[in-house]
Amino acid sequence: MDENSQQNAKFRKMTESPVEKLVCSMAIPTIISMLITSLYNMADTFFMGRINASATGAVGVVFSLMALVQATGFFFGQGSGNYISRMLGKKDIHAAAKMASVGFFSAFAVGVFFSLLGLIFLEPLAILLGSTPTILPYAEKYMEIILLGVPFMITSLVLNNQLRLQGDAAVAMIGISGGAVLNIVLDPIFIFTFHMGIAGAALATIISQFISFVALIVCCQRSSSMSIKFSNFRPSWHFYREIIGAGFPSFARQGLASATFVVFNNILGFYGDVAIAAMSIVQRVTFLAIAALLGFGQGFQPVCGFNYGAGLFARVKKAYIFCLKLSTVILLFFAILGFVFAPQIIAAFSEGEPEVLNIGIKAFRLQILSLPFMGVVIITNMLLQNIGAFIGASILAIARQGLFFLPLIFLLSNTLGLLGAQITQPISDFCSFLLAIPFAWKVLKQLKEN
Repeated sequence: MDENSQQNAKFRKMTESPVEKLVCSMAIPTIISMLITSLYNMADTFFMGRINASATGAVGVVFSLMALVQATGFFFGQGSGNYISRMLGKKDIHAAAKMASVGFFSAFAVGVFFSLLGLIFLEPLAILLGSTPTILPYAEKYMEIILLGVPFMITSLVLNNQLRLQGDAAVAMIGISGGAVLNIVLDPIFIFTFHMGIAGAALATIISQFISFVALIVCCQRSSSMSIKFSNFRPSWHFYREIIGAGFPSFARQGLASATFVVFNNILGFYGDVAIAAMSIVQRVTFLAIAALLGFGQGFQPVCGFNYGAGLFARVKKAYIFCLKLSTVILLFFAILGFVFAPQIIAAFSEGEPEVLNIGIKAFRLQILSLPFMGVVIITNMLLQNIGAFIGASILAIARQGLFFLPLIFLLSNTLGLLGAQITQPISDFCSFLLAIPFAWKVLKQLKEN
């Protein structure tokens, strides 16, 4: 089958298949990919918990840096990928191919810059991220190695998002999940068998990220009609404007998560390493559910982009409503399970330290109370992002971790102490849900009119 025939077959699939079945077929690979990625993010926390609270805290501290790296990858990946999706809906393959290369090479250059800057200012960066004196040596050792893999982490996310938003969700899943599984396998070998400790965890991570990078490049060249070519790298304000507009909501969502981790860790430092370790566990475990939701939303995005680009607004609305209903039901189920089994879940990531368990169980139960509301927030944000409503998407993206979280963490921690820090995120999540409702209502009305 030639390239045009492949694109025509993909176009028919995305614009004519039953919406519910199509969303699920796109979502299942992305959910698997996000869950596996989250598990490998949790792997370092799990194995460091077998060493001590300071090592666990170090992984939690550096996680804020990882969140910033992921934010940059999503910025270029979602920014270029959403444009690619709309262009494929309009059957403009030439413009889509150029954007794929612009997004990839720009992201790689930024990744190299991040690596060099981080290595030069390693100790000040570790302190800025919230390291206590006892956590600092672990954080420096872990971060020094992690920084070497940053260019490959960023570009892996770019390729993953570009493939997914073209409708090649299964191909994207294979590329990103392979590295994640490898990381989980390598962690105990490097940490315990080779006695490398926290350095082994970092080494396992960057090796796995490089393997993902290579796998995604191969998948992209073989399975995509838009292989990455330097000859297609034609940077222009038109392309960067699209990347900024569509990518900023993702960057804000992930980047503010990084900023809040930094603020959070610095505030938790007043309560000792056990508080940082406990909340690090809560953040990682909670993100597992959020990752599943993000994966589901990412399955919705190519369906939304293709059909919006093709002018099939009724299909966009139908897919959106379906995603809202299903995500809310599933998140409610996860919330109930998490509340009931909170002690067992938190205990799995700590070496039986009573203070870590007490802080973590309470925080986890408070956090998951807001989980059922997150479907409306994230699916609505992705809809706004895909249809080009960049202002609304950006406002909603910064709401959860910026507009609400940052003021609340200072207010509540100063008035309620550690309890205030524990309840900040669920309150912020609920406020974001209330903000998402008028945005959702407005978009549904516009889609109905169109």
